[in-house]
Amino acid sequence: MENIVFNRIQKDIDENDIVLFMKGNAAFPQCGFSSLVVQVLSQLGVTFKDVNVLEDNDIRQGIKDFTQWPTIPQLYVKGEFVGGCDIIREMYETGELQQLMQDKGIQIAA
Repeated sequence: MENIVFNRIQKDIDENDIVLFMKGNAAFPQCGFSSLVVQVLSQLGVTFKDVNVLEDNDIRQGIKDFTQWPTIPQLYVKGEFVGGCDIIREMYETGELQQLMQDKGIQIAA
């Protein structure tokens, strides 16, 4: 089962420049941490795929096992795991997230 879940996770990461594994979706985040990351990505004006881990318990646990990272949300940019809410917020505040997006060839609004 785990391989199937990991394959689904990897497929989303491979097929999208930016993927946010989150609680809820971009239109209706269901936790404050997920909401904050959605706000940051919206400020940057980037398009991203949202994966609602609340809809699938296999994905909810699978993403934690996949990255060996215990919390959700989790952000991937061009196949690279960037981090969770606190890391994303800090990177945004220091400009590191904007630089990462530019280095990866992703156009940002800010």
